[in-house]
Amino acid sequence: TKLISKIKPAVKAVPEPKTESERTSANSDFVDAVSRKNVELTIERIYEESPVLVEMEKNGGIKIIGAIYNINSGAVEFFE
Repeated sequence: TKLISKIKPAVKAVPEPKTESERTSANSDFVDAVSRKNVELTIERIYEESPVLVEMEKNGGIKIIGAIYNINSGAVEFFE
């Protein structure tokens, strides 16, 4: 349940579908949208809560980007 609580902001931030019965793990489009939103929110949180990492990125030491791993294909999609 701790992991579920961490993804709740992403679930709430995804506006579609509006019908509650379609906002489930059985809806792969919804799951994909929530996954992507969760990555976006996590990146935002890093920028807000980790001045050390932000400074490292500013100085060119690291690059903060999001990615999604597709467990079916094994592919990693990086966000830019």
